[in-house]
Amino acid sequence: MSRLQAVLKHPFWVGPLLLFALWWVAAAGEWISPKLLPDPVSTLAALWGSIADGSIVGDFMGTLNRTLAAFAVAAVLGVPVGIVLGSDVRIYRAFEFAIDFFRSTPATAMFPLFLLIFGIGEESKVGVAAFSAWLVIVFNVAYGVMNARPTRILAARVMGASRGRIFRDVMFFESLPQTCVGLRLGVSYALVVIIVAEMFIGSANGMGRRIIDAQQIFDLRQMYASIIATGCLGYGLNVIFLWLERRLVYWSGK
Repeated sequence: MSRLQAVLKHPFWVGPLLLFALWWVAAAGEWISPKLLPDPVSTLAALWGSIADGSIVGDFMGTLNRTLAAFAVAAVLGVPVGIVLGSDVRIYRAFEFAIDFFRSTPATAMFPLFLLIFGIGEESKVGVAAFSAWLVIVFNVAYGVMNARPTRILAARVMGASRGRIFRDVMFFESLPQTCVGLRLGVSYALVVIIVAEMFIGSANGMGRRIIDAQQIFDLRQMYASIIATGCLGYGLNVIFLWLERRLVYWSGK
């Protein structure tokens, strides 16, 4: 009974169940032509079949590896740059226009530039995804550093802490919650751009290629199944980062 109470206390299953029910009703009632919207049962069966025969595994891992590679590049380069920009408001203001300009520019508009620089290959896809994630990470890290609680910084100064000590022991930890938000958004941005790049730049494998291939041959069950698998990948990455954030930044909001 306690296990049932735990499930009811955290009803994570309500959203998927409602989505499944709405999909089933729409398909059964033919709100949309059956040629465009297969029923959820056959779609999930197609997904399970792809998992069982292993045909989706290579595409899934290809997208995951590219996403993690792009995110790693963005994080390694974005966190220190964000810290430097956020440590001095004057430095941030000097680069604010460039950061906001590129952050507001759709990543897809950057595809031709990265194709010219890196050519048609893995580097262009990972590069444009890393650039998109890097901008989000830089912005959030800089924002976190700039908005460290002034009372704690003032208290450290009153106690005679040096500027370096204040930055290391106060500003850095105060900025971690916002940094974690930036990292979580960064991995989501990287996944979105990777999927679009696999669709339109081309790729030997990947969920984006799988989705567009299924759409071109009008295999809609496989197309929807691949979309579901891609959504599960994005959701899983988000859950992992939320869990890490709660474990590493447990003092957030206190």
